[in-house]
Amino acid sequence: MTHNISRRIFLGGSAAATAIGASGLITSAGLQAATPAMSKVLYGPKPGIAKLNANENPFGPSKAALKAIATASAEGGAYYAYPAAMTLLDMIAERHGITPKNISLSAGSSPILSYAALAASKKGKILGPDLFWDTTSKAPEKQGAPEIVRVPNTKDLAIDLDAMYAAIDDSVGMVHITNPNNPTGRLLDPAKLREFCIKASKKTLVLVDEAYNELTDDPPANSMIPLVKAGHNIIVARTFSKIYGLAGMRVGYMIASEENTEWINRYGMGGYTLNQAGLAAAIASYNDEAFLTFVKDKVIEAKGLVMDGLKANGLTALPSSTNFIFVDLGKGDAELFRAAMAEKDIHIRGIYRTYTNWSRVSMGKIADVQRYVDAIPQALETMTKKQNA
Repeated sequence: MTHNISRRIFLGGSAAATAIGASGLITSAGLQAATPAMSKVLYGPKPGIAKLNANENPFGPSKAALKAIATASAEGGAYYAYPAAMTLLDMIAERHGITPKNISLSAGSSPILSYAALAASKKGKILGPDLFWDTTSKAPEKQGAPEIVRVPNTKDLAIDLDAMYAAIDDSVGMVHITNPNNPTGRLLDPAKLREFCIKASKKTLVLVDEAYNELTDDPPANSMIPLVKAGHNIIVARTFSKIYGLAGMRVGYMIASEENTEWINRYGMGGYTLNQAGLAAAIASYNDEAFLTFVKDKVIEAKGLVMDGLKANGLTALPSSTNFIFVDLGKGDAELFRAAMAEKDIHIRGIYRTYTNWSRVSMGKIADVQRYVDAIPQALETMTKKQNA
């Protein structure tokens, strides 16, 4: 498929790009003279750190992606990434039976989610559950927009779709749903979510963040992308940061109607956020079913280790359809538990909002997950001592 898309559209039509190099040129000699001796650059966690705090997939990039990264960097590192972006757009469009005009690429899904929030905030408030991945929906608040309107989760920390729908009024500019949800890991019933999205989208824009969709048991059945294709006022965000193992390569995308895509893209920088290496890795990974199966198997293995370890220590956790687990510490303090794990060079997450007894741990390399499991007894003891001090 060929695309007659102008360079201005690809770059987002923004004048911000003219600022690049505005301070003048730096000669290579001058740069070398001003640059101190560099220590070794770390591209991942420090040696000895079990990094289980950011939902990354340490088993990626795949072998095919690594080969593509090397080729793209050598042959295309000097050039803007327009051709590769068009290739990835075609691949995504073909899979979902849509057109490239229904898709917007960005450096991970965070930018496009932020653009959507900024655009929606011009029309009204953003509505979300009390506990969800709200970082991007908070973006408008930095520019003076109202805070997110939050609807309480159910007692088992699921998203309350009935209460969410009841909370939609003329003041709401967008509803934000993350499915599976972060940090809870819970997956909504697809039929109920589909019904909610159709009803809610008649009142306002609905955003469904599907960052962890590919990690579910049945990704197509759990996706709301068909509703976009059917013409509903819904946008869906996806990312290559999770199952594809490309968090550091920064590739994500949004699927929406042509009108919503064009409207939301006004708030971004278009192709200037993309890079050759990331796009090459995404293209090589997109249809690599063997790699995706391998990753899901590793995640399932790791979750089994964690759940067994929690049970052995008298703890429970929510069911997870993602690559992380939300652990109930009972009367424990999640921040103190996080600090106790950190003393052993095991990095996990601490308290989310007012949920002081809930602790999130990501599934990493199996050896690192085993370190977490082995450290639970002592971490609980340390936590309890500090709470009782």
